[in-house]
Amino acid sequence: MNRRAQGSAAEEVAMRYLEQKGYKTLARNYTIRGGEIDLIMRAPQGTLVFVEVKARGNARYGSGLDAVTPRKQALICRAALRYLSENGGVDQPVRFDVVELTGGEIRHLMEAFDYMEMD
Repeated sequence: MNRRAQGSAAEEVAMRYLEQKGYKTLARNYTIRGGEIDLIMRAPQGTLVFVEVKARGNARYGSGLDAVTPRKQALICRAALRYLSENGGVDQPVRFDVVELTGGEIRHLMEAFDYMEMD
């Protein structure tokens, strides 16, 4: 399986996991020039959640969260701002989560990082 297929499979697992927890999927692979958000979901309490999915075979080279560098966070935030402006939602509560899939285990990190702008 190539990297794109692995990433797509990991996103599917993460999406189903969150849906089982009551989240509603709004968008998948939302892409703008220079940024992408793996999943955009509505949490059960109404918060709009931008989710980065990271899959690892094992933790030998660090966690999935370690791979979400400040630059990656800023790119996700840029895409989130565009999504909000296109969907009339700049005044709603939002958060940025990371879902790690490592060695078959799922870890949902709520509020994994705060909004940041590109330098």
